Amino acid sequence: MRTRRGVPAVAAALAAFALLAAGCGTPNPTVQARLEGHAAGHTATTGATGPTASTGSAGHTDATASGHGAKPVVPAQPAALRGGETMRTVTSPVAYTPKAPTTGTDDYRCFVLDPKLARDAFVTGFDIAPGQPQEVHHVILFRVPPSAAAAARAKDAESGGNGWTCFGGTGLGSRGASLDDAPWVGAWAPGGRENVLPSDVGIPLQRGSLLVMQVHYNLRHGTTPDRTSVKLRLSSSTKLKPLETMLYPAPVELPCRAGKSGRLCDRSAAVADVTERFGPMSRPIVNGLLLVCNGTVIPTPGPTQSCTRKVEAPATIRAVAGHMHLLGSSLRIELDPGTPKARTLLDIKVWDFDNQGSVPIPATAIRPGDSIKVSCTHDQAWRDKLPDLKGLPERYVVWGEGTTDEMCLGLLSVTRP
Repeated sequence: MRTRRGVPAVAAALAAFALLAAGCGTPNPTVQARLEGHAAGHTATTGATGPTASTGSAGHTDATASGHGAKPVVPAQPAALRGGETMRTVTSPVAYTPKAPTTGTDDYRCFVLDPKLARDAFVTGFDIAPGQPQEVHHVILFRVPPSAAAAARAKDAESGGNGWTCFGGTGLGSRGASLDDAPWVGAWAPGGRENVLPSDVGIPLQRGSLLVMQVHYNLRHGTTPDRTSVKLRLSSSTKLKPLETMLYPAPVELPCRAGKSGRLCDRSAAVADVTERFGPMSRPIVNGLLLVCNGTVIPTPGPTQSCTRKVEAPATIRAVAGHMHLLGSSLRIELDPGTPKARTLLDIKVWDFDNQGSVPIPATAIRPGDSIKVSCTHDQAWRDKLPDLKGLPERYVVWGEGTTDEMCLGLLSVTRP
């Protein structure tokens, strides 16, 4: 049954996704080549700038790479501090040994970090260093305002200071948060390096705020104790513009290949499987994405899925990003597609999970009534090429939190007028 946009069911679906969409991904990923044979032809093109934008190694050609941090990145020398900046390091309070809380091979763990802010500040850069990069799928830093600090400390105390399981978001609620203002401070994914924001922007943190650090562990790469640390650049300048993160998710509805069969090739069984592994909100997210993006909960299976959402408030885009997992092949983010004003903000022609970094673009204004479209193409054929996926049963793939599940997520870093 088709449903009009804006009805309560759609609003509920958006609210559910706002709680959990931050389960994976990074605010500013970019990409290069994926496996041998792809490096020469890859470009991550931003239509707002025209030229190719790329960072990191240009020739990832290791045929044995897992598609998941097979070669840890050698840390670069940190950039010099700018006027008014200070550096502060916060680290996981414990050495945590990951383990799957249910079935599957993924563990999401949240830790409370205290930056000990004596006054309001802006985060102007960050460098996240996973203790066991071969095991870590992603790290996301969430800001916790002073009003929620006691709740965060209480939740942590329940485990004796050992953090808590947190598939999706932090589990602390999302008052004031939405897809148009996700409570992110920073993130790391394979290939990530130090991120220094432009000199005129920062991510605001109130005095007394905490951070929750969500670490997604991929247990197919071991269960060695991990202590992840974060270096924060902080500025007390009052002249910086607040930087926000906008999330643009799209469904994943990838059927099994022709000639392949198995229990999980049935969509209902596949949805039940992700629900068993990641909790009861998985089903509303899978169906809610269809409702929000397509106006129906009836899927149209296929390798390419997309979602278009109207801009609700004016903003200026400063950087763009995309996130998928190991079956991802290409990703595109467009502004006002199908109109005379259409422009491509990001065009990732060949996705590489192992090389993710930031893609800044020239300041691009968006206004109410504009539309943002994210499109992702996934390919089951990667199951035959990536070691992380070999031996796993073929399945109908929907949105899921695990490394061997899939996502389609566009991200915009924006300032407001």
